[in-house]
Amino acid sequence: MDTRLNKSQEAASSDSDRSRTANDVTAGTPATEAIKRRVVETTTAKYLNREPDIKIHVKNVNFYYGVKQALYDVTLPIAELQVTALIGPSGCGKTTFLRTLNRMNDLIPGTRIEGEAMMDGRNIYDPAVDVVSLRERIGMIFQRPNPFRKSIFDNVAYGLHVQKKRRHVIQETVERSLKEAALWDEVKDRLKAPALGLSGGQQQRLCIARAVAVRPEVILMDEPCSALDPIATQKIEELITELSKDYTIVIVTHNMQQAARVSHYTGFFLNGRLIEYAPTTELFEHPTKKETEGYISGRFG
Repeated sequence: MDTRLNKSQEAASSDSDRSRTANDVTAGTPATEAIKRRVVETTTAKYLNREPDIKIHVKNVNFYYGVKQALYDVTLPIAELQVTALIGPSGCGKTTFLRTLNRMNDLIPGTRIEGEAMMDGRNIYDPAVDVVSLRERIGMIFQRPNPFRKSIFDNVAYGLHVQKKRRHVIQETVERSLKEAALWDEVKDRLKAPALGLSGGQQQRLCIARAVAVRPEVILMDEPCSALDPIATQKIEELITELSKDYTIVIVTHNMQQAARVSHYTGFFLNGRLIEYAPTTELFEHPTKKETEGYISGRFG
């Protein structure tokens, strides 16, 4: 499929475009035509690697909360240095799946997992894996910003202190990380100020700076813009595109326009199953499963 963008597709979307949902699709409009009109393609399509290295290869994963099964036989290759979006209706399993990737679900009593997720030749679900080290390699950004009750500087430096980095290294890394998170120019003159005094969007970028400070290989994002206004959302989306040059990113989002804007690959979850996975443009314009077409055209969800 030709993924080149025309001039209208390259144009930045308006704030109103960003706030639309799939439910705006006119009844009776053929799904594929509606999808083509509504997908806002961005420059990510230009950098799509169709033969990427696989950073994490998830195979045949089943996950249980006690006796309740939440994921069913999920197999998904996560492309290195690309953005993978996970979409689907509420309760479909996408966040549960995301949390398996750095074993955050281990913190919930009674959970268990079957299958494997291979990263650098090792199954990250192996009980012998050091979970603390794993979470240094696979960082996570949550729905709502969660800065520590510390200064801006100390938030970013927290993981570096845990790693027992030297003082000059910490100073340099804090600055670099805040620049990577596109926050340095806004806070460089008040690094000792409380992080909780920042706006919501700034707090979320601070959390991203805190995550990248320890140099993870993968960044997981669980609806990172759900609590932000459109302007802050745009900044986070631009940041995701920039970060994908150096980090593998997996993002859960309910906003299909956002998935189209920031991701290279998209997986659609429904009822705990991965229904379809493909390059983002192809999945939105030419879904191969009727469930995928129904969801992205607004028939349910």
